[in-house]
Amino acid sequence: MFIEWLQQPWPWYVAGPLIALVMYLMLWAGASFGISDNFRIFCAMCGGESCSKFFCFDWREYQWNFVFAIGMLLGGFLAHQHFTPVESVGISEEIKQELVEYGMENPGDTYVPEEIFSWSTLSTWKGWVFLVLGGFLVGFGARYAGGCTSGHAISGLSDLQLPSLIAVIGFFIGGLLVTYLVLPWLFMAGG
Repeated sequence: MFIEWLQQPWPWYVAGPLIALVMYLMLWAGASFGISDNFRIFCAMCGGESCSKFFCFDWREYQWNFVFAIGMLLGGFLAHQHFTPVESVGISEEIKQELVEYGMENPGDTYVPEEIFSWSTLSTWKGWVFLVLGGFLVGFGARYAGGCTSGHAISGLSDLQLPSLIAVIGFFIGGLLVTYLVLPWLFMAGG
């Protein structure tokens, strides 16, 4: 019964206040939430200051954030192994039909579409655009914006930071452009 309860999506009126409570506690403790800084912390832990001044800081002050990221990875693994629901992804029939027109087989059956995320896709130019170029842009964008979407949208906005508001507006504009212009073009393009 408990596992079945964990498998279902949590409603906004439970998840939202829990996020707000965590953010309040972090602000109260003087900490800020963000995942993209963990690469910098990891490099500093491994002696990166010998290569760049960017890694020259007291990483011990931020080790809680690194432990949090490890916990996220462990939690994701455990959730996938033991709590993943068997049902399909809940997307509308209209979106499913549109994805079929783009060439996806059985959209909504899995969380990760095989047409985008697979080793065979990586051998095509579309796969390189999706996985390699897309991954580079996400990593570069998170570093250039001074944080990732979760850091800015959850932590930065909770702290009423204007740069986070500007970054979140940019994330949404970029997401809309990719969703309505880039992805349809990539899916409809040959080869």
